[in-house]
Amino acid sequence: MAYSARTVILTGLGIATVAGLAFVSFRTDPVPVDLAEVAQGALEVTINAEGQTQVKDLYEVSSPILGTALRSPVDVGDPVVAGETVVAIVQPVSSGLLDARTRLQGEAALQEALAARHVTQADLQQAEETLSFAQSQFDRTQALVTRGVVSVTRLEDDSRRLSLAKAALEAAQARIEMAEGSIERARASLLQSVDTEVANGSCCIELTAPADGVVLSITAISERPVTVGAPLVSIGDPNDLELVADILSSDAVRLLPGALAYVERWGGADDLVARLDRIDPKARTKVSALGIEEQRVDAYFQLETPSEQRPGLGDEFAVFLRIVEWRADNVLQVPLSAIFRSGEDWAVFSVDQDRAVLRQIELGRRNDRMTEIRSGLEAGERVVMHPNDAIADGTVIVERGQL
Repeated sequence: MAYSARTVILTGLGIATVAGLAFVSFRTDPVPVDLAEVAQGALEVTINAEGQTQVKDLYEVSSPILGTALRSPVDVGDPVVAGETVVAIVQPVSSGLLDARTRLQGEAALQEALAARHVTQADLQQAEETLSFAQSQFDRTQALVTRGVVSVTRLEDDSRRLSLAKAALEAAQARIEMAEGSIERARASLLQSVDTEVANGSCCIELTAPADGVVLSITAISERPVTVGAPLVSIGDPNDLELVADILSSDAVRLLPGALAYVERWGGADDLVARLDRIDPKARTKVSALGIEEQRVDAYFQLETPSEQRPGLGDEFAVFLRIVEWRADNVLQVPLSAIFRSGEDWAVFSVDQDRAVLRQIELGRRNDRMTEIRSGLEAGERVVMHPNDAIADGTVIVERGQL
């Protein structure tokens, strides 16, 4: 009996071992997955764009004359006071040195002008004599007419001659002034640059700052020739900044004035806050890095973060903006990585105990991380992240963190 019982026990253990090995061999291993919970909370849909800062009120100081801008009296970053700080000095253009031929021509022109003045002086003397004679003739004829000796017709003739004589005198005087001008012009052409500076008493024009602020840029530090309107210095207040972002025109039409924007990647630890101020009314065509033509437009934002909380941020600094297009505070949502296409619909794999369950869902708005769930899920349920081909409806799964 003892031998028979031992045989039975050993046989039972063998059968159990074989059954266990068979179960382990043919059992389907659970698929390890990452899970996320369906949450209820705030959701923001944003338009992301790269931008830069710029001084809101920029003042450009330009040369008012043709001449030479002397070495800049200020440096970039220097504070300036409106109407007091000299920011640029411009020397009027000076005449060049005269070669022998030009000087001879100038001297000849001066002699010609002097001779012309002599002629006009002689004409003036002749006109004065003619006027004196015409005046005496008029006076004599007027006296005879009073006595009735001569006719009124003769008096009218003498009056006309007197008027012509006066006009001839005025013309002679005008020719004298013209001759004087020709002489001055001829003499000026013979002046050297040093003579011009001495004659003017001052060689330069000093330009002062048009507003309080700091010097943002200087066109050139060293002395250089400039034309009328050539930019010399730019001035502005670096604490009074605005942001400009280049966005698609199709995104721009969805933004309302005052839209909130988060400013990131500006160099500080915390994000800055800005509000949409305005959008340019005209878009422009721009070719993207992929060679696609796009219609883009500039959007301008006012910084609401105080200047003391953004130290070091200056003009034309790079920033990254997340512009809020839409926001709601109580939205059912899941990560974008959990959804996928199932035929014509969207779907997720939810978790029922240890199995994946295919669920059809209806989506709403989405951002780059989360999407709104309008129907098909409830808050607190868990869904599979990054589902792959190994997961189907009813597949046994296990959370990766439990392995």
